[in-house]
Amino acid sequence: MKEPFDKATSTAPATLGEGCLSRYDPAALTPENGANFDGAAALWRELQQSEEAAGSEEAGEVAEGSGEGEGK
Repeated sequence: MKEPFDKATSTAPATLGEGCLSRYDPAALTPENGANFDGAAALWRELQQSEEAAGSEEAGEVAEGSGEGEGK
């Protein structure tokens, strides 16, 4: 029987650079070490569209309220 704790361990992928410039090697990232980003692009587009929609709504409110108080 396999050791049940073997599944609970992980190893970091290979790194590039040294010190503060150290970063994970993108070529070494795999789904096995938690780098499965299948839906990341779709999520990013969805978030950007919702932020743009919220920004345009706020801009409309500012434009409507900008004429208040004039002529008093």
